[in-house]
Amino acid sequence: MSNTSQEYDKVIAVCRDLFSKKAHDYGTAWRVLRLPSLTDQIFIKAQRIRSLQENEVRKVDEGEASEFIGIINYCAMALIQMEKGVANQPDMSADEAVQLYDEKIAETKTLMENKNHDYGEAWRDMRISSLTDLIIQKLLRVKQIEDNKGKTLVSEGIDANYQDMINYSVFALILMENK
Repeated sequence: MSNTSQEYDKVIAVCRDLFSKKAHDYGTAWRVLRLPSLTDQIFIKAQRIRSLQENEVRKVDEGEASEFIGIINYCAMALIQMEKGVANQPDMSADEAVQLYDEKIAETKTLMENKNHDYGEAWRDMRISSLTDLIIQKLLRVKQIEDNKGKTLVSEGIDANYQDMINYSVFALILMENK
């Protein structure tokens, strides 16, 4: 599997560092966000990436990489919210949030390794813009599942979609690094 595991860990280390620093700066105020609010935050990030990919003029000096990092961290928050439920007030320490972040990312990395084995690292031949489109598609699916009160007939649940968005974002950051 080439060096995907190490590249994955390198990307996640950057994301985790930012998550940890923000948790210490802001606490865990995000614990009050309901899943649709987190989904909308991720959607904003994905739409901005798409806009950056399509438009030549940028009015804010932040590129795609910071938005992919944001998607990873917001998806991790959403996975934590799915497990813990929404709080009315921040109810965990920054250290506890980082521990839960590590757990959710470890589960997501295992999923990536299993899928990556079966798909033969096909993502390495994809365009970053295609990964962006897949993230937006996953977001639209999540919104529909949320509108259906979390019920699906034959489809995977919301958590699997958040995990896929994390993995697509990591792949995009790896591809950007290897350009």
